[in-house]
Amino acid sequence: MSRMWQWSCLAALLAAGVATAADVPGLTQSGKPDLKSAGALAFGPKGVLFVGDTQGAAIFAIGVGEAPKAAIGDGFKLEGVDGKVAAALGTEAADITINDVAVEPGTGIAYLSVARGQGPDSMPAIVRVDGAGKVSVLALDNVPYAKVELTSAPAADAKDRRGRPLRNEAITDLAFVDGKLYIAGLSNEEFASKLRSLAFPFAGKDTATSVEIVHTAHGAALETRSPVRTFVPFNVGGEPQLLAAYTCTPLVTFPVADLKPGEKIRGKTVAELGNRNNPLDMVVYEKDGKQYLLLANSARGVMKISTDSLDKQPALTEAVTGGGTAGLKYETVAELKDVTQLDRLGDKHALILVANDSGKSLQAVALP
Repeated sequence: MSRMWQWSCLAALLAAGVATAADVPGLTQSGKPDLKSAGALAFGPKGVLFVGDTQGAAIFAIGVGEAPKAAIGDGFKLEGVDGKVAAALGTEAADITINDVAVEPGTGIAYLSVARGQGPDSMPAIVRVDGAGKVSVLALDNVPYAKVELTSAPAADAKDRRGRPLRNEAITDLAFVDGKLYIAGLSNEEFASKLRSLAFPFAGKDTATSVEIVHTAHGAALETRSPVRTFVPFNVGGEPQLLAAYTCTPLVTFPVADLKPGEKIRGKTVAELGNRNNPLDMVVYEKDGKQYLLLANSARGVMKISTDSLDKQPALTEAVTGGGTAGLKYETVAELKDVTQLDRLGDKHALILVANDSGKSLQAVALP
């Protein structure tokens, strides 16, 4: 999900055309980035793609070079995208996993982060898709890039109580706004859930804030070990905030002014969207003078949530039982089914990755 924002408005798209990557300040190294994995994506300055490397517990800024001329537009649909990506990587569709999709602002070109193979031995790749349906692997043998290793990341062999690797959640989402990259994920500390930030060009280590929430679907318990799954920068009542979604599915706001190094803060739970569900991806947009959040989920479809009353929504502090909902209201977008990833494609469209029994497809759809 490519999130390059300004606080003063929903989204400021970059002008068409991409500067040569070598001309971008901040890409201080040249060669082959030592990516161990490729997960969450976000675009920053022109031609710079941020890649979350969970296995390496690092953030890479990679110069993607000049964009292809064939932009993805209205009506675009690429069926069997997993097979086409696999073919570009010299393998079979069953051998690849598409982890994230990001659209480069101002170009209409999509980038996919991919794992070839399964488990810790899988190989990372970045794949580019243009409006003609051409799928090509972004060559990483000799590119300008920069790298920062995360502080206090979970150890490579650390497991949660169910035996799942904690390193897989070191980086769950990224967003770039006003020269700063925000990073959600887990740390190796007891108060594990973190929101980190890095100024770009990279000038030092990340700064981290411990975040907790009132998890209304879990008996209104305080949650400190579950990571933010997906988030967007958002202006709430004139104040820059991060709007974040968690598993089972609270929606929470965090004032950016409170995200200070070493601090522990509690977010404001503004909605409970239903349990037994994992939020997958979200974007914000404006339509007919109103602002909305579009949220893809594992079990509850794609939700359209009006954010007009977000600043007036009281904090939820009581338990919500029986799979119920509370706080901000939503409507399910019936025509959007099996969406696993989405990103803004200009002001009026989104690019979605659909995965069902028929396979995977990449589609441009009108924002509802």
